[in-house]
Amino acid sequence: QVQLVESGGGSVQPGGSLTISCVVSGRTPDYYAIGWFRQAPGKEREGLSCIRVIDGDTKYADSVKGRFTVSSDYSKNTAYLQMSSLEADDTAGYYCAADPRNLIPSTQAQYVYWGQGTQVTVSS
Repeated sequence: QVQLVESGGGSVQPGGSLTISCVVSGRTPDYYAIGWFRQAPGKEREGLSCIRVIDGDTKYADSVKGRFTVSSDYSKNTAYLQMSSLEADDTAGYYCAADPRNLIPSTQAQYVYWGQGTQVTVSS
């Protein structure tokens, strides 16, 4: 089945930058979409961005526009989330998910495959 693995999380100082990745493997369709989400303790899961990997069409939540950039390398089945101007409020577990319909934007229920997450901590 389809598997997603996030990596690249870690600790960064406020104002810093970090890029995390999502590698998709298994029975991947020719075309699909990747969504990025985050969840902090005591808060609901928040959708951040999504990308249609075949052509790079993207969508962003207002909360991250201008600071986060999503990209993909279709040949490597990999998506990236480049984060800059990080703030303490960005501290969360970050997750990627796949929508096999190849349609964006999607509801969270339509992302049927999820990774286990990677932790991003922003602190002095």
